[in-house]
Amino acid sequence: MASNGSRPPVIGITTYLEHSAFGIWEAEAVVLHRAYVESVRAAGGNAVLLPPLGDWRAETVDWLDGLVLSGGADIESARYGQDPHPTTGTPQPTRDDAELALLAAARELDLPVLAVCRGMQLLNVALGGTLHQHTPEQVSNTDHQPAIARFGKNDVTIRRGSRLAGILGRSVTVQCHHHQSLDRIGDGLAVVATAADGTVEAVELAGARFTIGVQSHPEQDAEDSRLFAALVAAALRRRQDLERI
Repeated sequence: MASNGSRPPVIGITTYLEHSAFGIWEAEAVVLHRAYVESVRAAGGNAVLLPPLGDWRAETVDWLDGLVLSGGADIESARYGQDPHPTTGTPQPTRDDAELALLAAARELDLPVLAVCRGMQLLNVALGGTLHQHTPEQVSNTDHQPAIARFGKNDVTIRRGSRLAGILGRSVTVQCHHHQSLDRIGDGLAVVATAADGTVEAVELAGARFTIGVQSHPEQDAEDSRLFAALVAAALRRRQDLERI
């Protein structure tokens, strides 16, 4: 939590571009589940929404203190050298482009990053990794996406000594909703958590101030803000480090 009169860290969250209905309108809209904003707020940060349209370079986002790559649509399979699986969703190249640019800017600025679900997959693809395009074919179950618009629960084992273990402990039950998952792991990433069926549930980026990807949706658990609190704390430390220079 921000304290001692300091302003709360500003945490950017990526958003969806979807055809939406609101009020008297039906139109293309930039949207995001409120739970992300509430999670950042509960952890002591100020959330700002980053649309998948814009000029996202280090020099245009250097006012951010941290970044959340949110969940959402499947990443275009051509970006990791594969043809689309029949179950893979319609590509959203505008969002892919924007979030890859934001991630590159965050890495250049050493911003703390929490990559959620699709966000973890994007992190992996950005670093040269690949995805299983339909996880049920790999694990012979639908535990990770039991039904449309319904989260599944999975018990996750976390690697001893990892940053994530320091935040959540050695095991945790998570909420998830995904049909894709990590296959070949991107350069510099370490797998730090798995589900019982072997699905990669979390990664960390070596050498980064704070870059954690989780396949689950921590924003859905209002009673457990530890991951968002860790992100906000890392963002505050980064800002304080810059102020001392």
